[in-house]
Amino acid sequence: MFNHVSIGISDLERSAAFYDQVLGALDCSRYMEKPGTVAWVMAGSRMTFWINQRDGLRVSPDNGSHIAFRAADTAQVDAFHAAALRAGGDDDGLPNYRPEYRENYYGAFVLDPDGHKLEAVCLTDLTDNRTQ
Repeated sequence: MFNHVSIGISDLERSAAFYDQVLGALDCSRYMEKPGTVAWVMAGSRMTFWINQRDGLRVSPDNGSHIAFRAADTAQVDAFHAAALRAGGDDDGLPNYRPEYRENYYGAFVLDPDGHKLEAVCLTDLTDNRTQ
């Protein structure tokens, strides 16, 4: 559905280092860099995620928005969450099945250094942990 998603961040160097680790756990790599902006692309995909330096940025906590990144399996969700915490993000929901969304919905939530809510999610085949 989307070609790309872009968010504002307050410190490009800090956020780029954070997203290198977090998105790296989901098999994404840097796609492009320009003054004040960095983008990543997921292996085998054309969709990109961009961060853009915005001076004076303030993110409102719990504003109802979040970005969910697709993970290949539960191990990637776990790796995403761990990488985010190591990179300076905050936990906002440990990796787990979330039957309130769907029986096979496995996800984890974190907040990036600016407070943007992020999620990694996979839909598993509950019999063998493969994604659908």
